[in-house]
Amino acid sequence: MIDDLYSAKVLALAANLPRLGRLAHAQGSAEKISKLCGSRVLVDVAIDGDRVADFAQEVKACALGQASASVLGANVLGASVHELESARDQFRAMLKEGGSPPDGRFADLAMLAPVKDYPARHASTLLAFEAVCEAVRKAMARTSPAGAA
Repeated sequence: MIDDLYSAKVLALAANLPRLGRLAHAQGSAEKISKLCGSRVLVDVAIDGDRVADFAQEVKACALGQASASVLGANVLGASVHELESARDQFRAMLKEGGSPPDGRFADLAMLAPVKDYPARHASTLLAFEAVCEAVRKAMARTSPAGAA
């Protein structure tokens, strides 16, 4: 069972995190920390309308959190807030309720389906998606005419 959890594909993703670092001119940032294990993800975004134009992340997490952040980093550019929130919600449902994996650009999260059997790992695995959704919402509020006032 543990081999399913830490498959070669998951470990390869964890070892190759894209878009590491910070953005010099982020419009929105968010940090999420798992209270259970201390995993931490910090993301910066720049947006164009409701879509991610630039993205960077700092990830200090277990292999599962890193794999999730890797899928996010590889596919986030051009994603709309709706796509991100939908992926986050589908991902959460996959882990917590046995739902279907996310579809579309974040379909690779399906490889993390075995995490559903390890509730203590759910929070760290979801951190990157929780953080990016919050960061994009903050950026949208900051750049909207009402938010800029």
